[in-house]
Amino acid sequence: MLTTVAVGVDGSATAAEAVKMAAEVARRFEAELVLLTAYNRPDDQGPREVVAQTEARLRQEGVRCRALAEEGNPSDVLVRLAKKCGADILVVGNKGMQRRALGSIPNTVTHTAECSVLVVKTT
Repeated sequence: MLTTVAVGVDGSATAAEAVKMAAEVARRFEAELVLLTAYNRPDDQGPREVVAQTEARLRQEGVRCRALAEEGNPSDVLVRLAKKCGADILVVGNKGMQRRALGSIPNTVTHTAECSVLVVKTT
């Protein structure tokens, strides 16, 4: 049974599709949804604003969620925060996917995450 679903959020179209999928999984399992994001500098508000807006929208839709953010490389941050929040599954978009090869973020996440990973195909 899934109790915690984590999803990477960065404002991209692929991440938006990943959020939709993650929210659906969270609803079906009555799990908590944790929105994860990485930022480049402590004063970088862009990613946090996207996450705050996404969190507010999901809460209005009745999804139990919270957000975590950390400075650093997006792949590393997603894996680290997924572990920190006890995610049973980490959902990411396939951003950067070329032909049959995953982009750098989903590729790294699938190889290093300690939980199951769902890569949402958007291309």
